[in-house]
Amino acid sequence: MIYIKPLSVNKAWQGRRFKTKEYKAYEKELLLKLKPMQIPSGSISINVTFYFKNKLSDIDNPLKPFLDILQKKYKFNDRDIYNLNVTKKISNTEGIDFDILKNI
Repeated sequence: MIYIKPLSVNKAWQGRRFKTKEYKAYEKELLLKLKPMQIPSGSISINVTFYFKNKLSDIDNPLKPFLDILQKKYKFNDRDIYNLNVTKKISNTEGIDFDILKNI
């Protein structure tokens, strides 16, 4: 589990192409918190669980920034993702849990 509030895609971009200060800080913190791991070659499956305090949080908003940061950290291309399982859970602690597996 990574204890960081999932960043909404709405807060990730200024206008069309520029990352917000909030996105840059989120990216920096998340890159530091992500542990080293071996990514399978070829097609992969990613399971992500976002833990929110607020039940009104959208499941898809934090997905794009999170996947982009995973790609940056682990040096894979999102075109290799063939299965994506995203879960939303309500919790007293905000965070993200994920795994990256060989797609079967």
